[in-house]
Amino acid sequence: MNYRLGLDGSIEAVWRIEQPKLAARLVRFLRDVGLAEEIAQDAFVAALEHWPEQGIPDNPGAWLMQVARNRALNRLRRTTMIDRTHRALATEIGELNRVAADADAAFDEEDDDLLRLIFAACHPVLAPEQRVALALRVVGGLTTAEIARGLFVSRATVAQRIVRGKRRLREAGAEFEIPTPAERSTRLDVVLEVIYLIFNEGYVAVSGPAWLKPILCAEALRLGRSLAALMPDQAEVLGLLGLMELQASRFPARVDAAGLPILLLTQDRSKWDWSLIQIGLGRIRQALLLEPTPQSYLLQAMIAACHARAVEAADTDWIAIAAYYHALALVAPSPIVDLNRAVAVGMAFGAAQGLGILDSVKRDPRLKRSHMLPAVHGHLLLRSGRTCEAVAEFRRAAFLTDNLQERAALLALSECASVPHGRTDPSHSCAGRWHEIKPKKGQDAANSA
Repeated sequence: MNYRLGLDGSIEAVWRIEQPKLAARLVRFLRDVGLAEEIAQDAFVAALEHWPEQGIPDNPGAWLMQVARNRALNRLRRTTMIDRTHRALATEIGELNRVAADADAAFDEEDDDLLRLIFAACHPVLAPEQRVALALRVVGGLTTAEIARGLFVSRATVAQRIVRGKRRLREAGAEFEIPTPAERSTRLDVVLEVIYLIFNEGYVAVSGPAWLKPILCAEALRLGRSLAALMPDQAEVLGLLGLMELQASRFPARVDAAGLPILLLTQDRSKWDWSLIQIGLGRIRQALLLEPTPQSYLLQAMIAACHARAVEAADTDWIAIAAYYHALALVAPSPIVDLNRAVAVGMAFGAAQGLGILDSVKRDPRLKRSHMLPAVHGHLLLRSGRTCEAVAEFRRAAFLTDNLQERAALLALSECASVPHGRTDPSHSCAGRWHEIKPKKGQDAANSA
């Protein structure tokens, strides 16, 4: 039983890696996002049927591509793909056969295929909300529930956006190619948002047993680097890439042996990847040369840089971080930015001032079911010495999150806060353990664990 559970987990991990690449290659030839996703899912079902007995193949991507290719050929032989000529059909079959012939070789065009797919999913014929939902589904491989939690909307709303988006692309006959430089700029904001959200879902998963999903972070970094190579003169592209690299540098220090979160102020910073930090800081310097007045992603990267430069937690420049949050609230206002700003102000100028900012966002309906509000409230209450109230808020936050490790961390924090500390500052041993909150749409990824 345990072996089977472990194997199922390995298959899911392989799928997380291979799904975006498989979907991207299928879309390139089928020219239909919905059909490509359906066939990719069929290939995954085949893997679940065969791999538990046969074992995961040496080249799982090639295996999945071969199965998908066969399913696609069968589909193409049963239909003319609605008004396509038989010559066009034969061309499609020829293309798929060529892909199968190369299946055992490295996919040299993976990056291009993924960029084609993400730009196609962000096509201007779609409404902005459809672009984000569809791209997260087909490029990020996120579930409807994961997308819904990340966008602060219902699952039904996400499902509707995805279905309508696929239909709209099909009806519009959208081209699945990397757009011209002029067209790229019209889609860039949504492309950046999608990469950001994919990374964030990997950085702190909204649900499930794992705190991290490194595979998603790796895919987001890969997309960000490909996008930076395509658009090297865009400050926000470099800002987002620098932000993700600085965040990824903390991975070795973010969980303990049991997989429980270790949040920023209590991490062993000697475990951080300091070479990756230098790369991220270099991206920020390059971006600031292009755009001296930073916008959303670059501002978030600058906040992450303040943490990255602090060799010890006590060295953190909270005054600078609070100032950057103030600027971020002006260029990208959201209740989540204000939550982060409340924490930063509380660390820089005292918990009372942080609580004052928090009072202004408590009634925002978007935070009604979010664990982040009580988590931040609990942190600021604890720093104010209001321990009993803080414990209640941490417990409330714990039962609002769907991530099991995050829930365990919040419950542990409530227990820690409830232990008397004698003459020690009542917030000392727990302060800052939850000053970082999970980044999602419109939020700052730089203030996470």
